[in-house]
Amino acid sequence: MSKKKVYITLALIFILAFFAGNFAYPQFLNLPNFPEIPFKLGLDLQGGTHLVYEADLSNIEKENYGSSMQGLRDVIERRVNLFGVQEPIVQTQETHGQYRLIVELAGVKDPAVAIEQIGLTPYLEFKEQKENYQEIVQKNKEIIESGEEGQLEELEEPFQSTPLTGKYLEKSEINFDQTTMKPMVLLQFNEEGAQLFGVLTEKNIGKFLPIYIDGILISAPTVQEKISGGKAQITGSFTVEEAQVLSRNLNAGALPVPINLISQQSVGPTLGAISLEESLKAGMVGFLAIILFIIVFYRLPGVLASLALIIYIGLILSLFKLVPVTLTLAGIGGFILSIGMAIDANILIFSRLREELRAGKDFYQAVEEGFERAWSSIRDGNLTTLIVAAILFSFGTSFIKGFALTLSLGILISMFSAIFITKNFLRCFINTKLEKIKWLWR
Repeated sequence: MSKKKVYITLALIFILAFFAGNFAYPQFLNLPNFPEIPFKLGLDLQGGTHLVYEADLSNIEKENYGSSMQGLRDVIERRVNLFGVQEPIVQTQETHGQYRLIVELAGVKDPAVAIEQIGLTPYLEFKEQKENYQEIVQKNKEIIESGEEGQLEELEEPFQSTPLTGKYLEKSEINFDQTTMKPMVLLQFNEEGAQLFGVLTEKNIGKFLPIYIDGILISAPTVQEKISGGKAQITGSFTVEEAQVLSRNLNAGALPVPINLISQQSVGPTLGAISLEESLKAGMVGFLAIILFIIVFYRLPGVLASLALIIYIGLILSLFKLVPVTLTLAGIGGFILSIGMAIDANILIFSRLREELRAGKDFYQAVEEGFERAWSSIRDGNLTTLIVAAILFSFGTSFIKGFALTLSLGILISMFSAIFITKNFLRCFINTKLEKIKWLWR
């Protein structure tokens, strides 16, 4: 690569670093019109509520445990989103045959309301069009088009409740149309539900028959004909995943899964602030120790590696905001560990560079061959760590997933930092006077 291309590349790197640094910490230069996006902090740093529920699956067949818990998780997650909670964590867990639902609500100051709403059993209902449906729709359309403040409160619900609810639905499952092979959702009602559904469909041919869970519309199929026998199908432009989610939600309303609160822990914002402060102190001490070691041991290459590491930190912190990543103590631990992984790649490169120089090769050859021969070790070391991080993310709990995610992102950016940024820093010294000063490189 020519010197001109190296200098252009370095200029682009510094421009990227400038914007990344200001995006990660906009208060530093306080540039006008620069976006200020805060980091998303987890429960242990921001404070909030950690709830553990035990699910009662006594009325559920064993083969339906998984789908029932997944459907319950979907409904509970939708409920906590209504509170305006940022990045709520809702997950299921099986421990010694006991099925539990774990809910983490960061920033929730009054958990009593959340506990009351979460504890309700998911409610499924079928609605029908009101007699003056078209009149209501037209009136609502005029109100929306007027755009006047306060008018939205006058919007009227065009559907009304029916006696058909989730308690009459035996099960829901997905199937595929034999002609088009598109996924569809099949419904099976019990005997009483079949009679109600038959009357309801006969009454609403050509009309919408919307389906709600917890008052939220999840589907609005059109009735084509009277449906007898208690079996129905919902067709549409579903993907397989969308059909599975709809089926799970229907089952969640049809198969009540009572949940009992067995544990509640509140983390105050003061404790979270202290934890964050201590974590940042630990990270700063570790960062300075790494820089001191690399400069003392490798001299000028160590200075270049330190500069690349500073750029790396700006890039990864910006990425945490863009994804966005919810930072917990475990996640910060993964980030700090990735700093060590980033400098580890530089150590492998500089060690190979020294060996090539001691073998009598000129500086250009030493740089190119040093990177080439160090790459296999860097690749294998980072790849094995990424595999472990992927396993932790797939099977771990929320805090373990946060650690795995920040570690993985850190490793990927660190490889870019070591292979691309550090390499171009070294290339800019080729054919310069500093290249001849042996003690700077050996």
